[in-house]
Amino acid sequence: MLSPPFSFYLRQYLLLRGAWMLDIGRIVLGFGIAFQAYVAPAYVGEISPKNARGRFTYANQLMNCCGISVVFFIGNLVTWRTLAIIGIIPCVVEVVGIFFIPESPRWLVKIGKEKDLVPTLKRLRGKHADVSQEAAEIRDYMEIVQQLPKPRFLDLFRRKYAHALTIGFGMMLLAIFGGTVGISYYASSIYEAAGCSVSVGTTTTAIVQIPFSVMGLLLMDKVGRRPLWMISAAGTCLANFLIGLGFLLQNLKQNKELTAILVFAGIQLYVATYSAGMASTPWVVVSELLPTDIKGLAGSVITFANWVSAWIVSYGYIFALDWSPAGAFFILAAICASTVVFVAKMVPETKGRTLEEIQASLTFFT
Repeated sequence: MLSPPFSFYLRQYLLLRGAWMLDIGRIVLGFGIAFQAYVAPAYVGEISPKNARGRFTYANQLMNCCGISVVFFIGNLVTWRTLAIIGIIPCVVEVVGIFFIPESPRWLVKIGKEKDLVPTLKRLRGKHADVSQEAAEIRDYMEIVQQLPKPRFLDLFRRKYAHALTIGFGMMLLAIFGGTVGISYYASSIYEAAGCSVSVGTTTTAIVQIPFSVMGLLLMDKVGRRPLWMISAAGTCLANFLIGLGFLLQNLKQNKELTAILVFAGIQLYVATYSAGMASTPWVVVSELLPTDIKGLAGSVITFANWVSAWIVSYGYIFALDWSPAGAFFILAAICASTVVFVAKMVPETKGRTLEEIQASLTFFT
């Protein structure tokens, strides 16, 4: 019996090596996204004026939506390898841009560089802006923070942090388990299973999320975080229900065209309402609620929990769809409905309040 030629072994080696390189690249990319996902809104929240903090922080999510839309469009034209190479460009721009942005005023006070506080605030607010009151509030608050011991992991379980951390973990987990990761990752498969055109569906999804993200940006500091979030969660609840209803009709051997319409409309409604509120509101509120002395540690833990949840959903989503597409989306609808209740009962409104006022209201000084 003849042994396989050398080219066979070479091809198998290259395939195995390519798979490992993809895995390692995805892990590194995951670490980078995880850091950016919390650091960006936290930094923007600290440097923004209180009357526009929501809009500025939400702009981060708007850029994410724009980037995802661009990827959807380009992905229909080029191979995934070319798409991965193109993705290097914005990363390089971001790395270079970091060297041109100022430090957070609160961070400067925390590390003992108070002399840079006023110049930095003037750089952020305008050369002729009166920043004396804001600078005084930051100094007073940071003096109290610096008297506290350096936080340890076990300190997160102290009673005075319970409210803020409950809100932080609750918001992130409900947003993820409400279905966004699954719909984002498996949209093509869902469209195909429902009998929709995959190219039309993904292109429409890419178009829809941009204007609704802009709408969320404009409404964040007008209607407030809580109303925007609850409306967004209610919309995703209805969207998941429509998708589940579509697949239920498919299981009952009803009108196939109606299934396609319901699933298509449900996904677009989900993308629209999620982009308008839930996509960014949790990150905005978490960056505002966490006390300064534990912000880094608590934010890291919450971000870790967020991405672990995203992994669980992305891994289990396909099994849930194999089990019952209708049942899976009805469960997601129930989770989104519980999000409305959670926000109404647990989450305070932070619009128009300084970070110090928000954190003081959460028993920080008790």
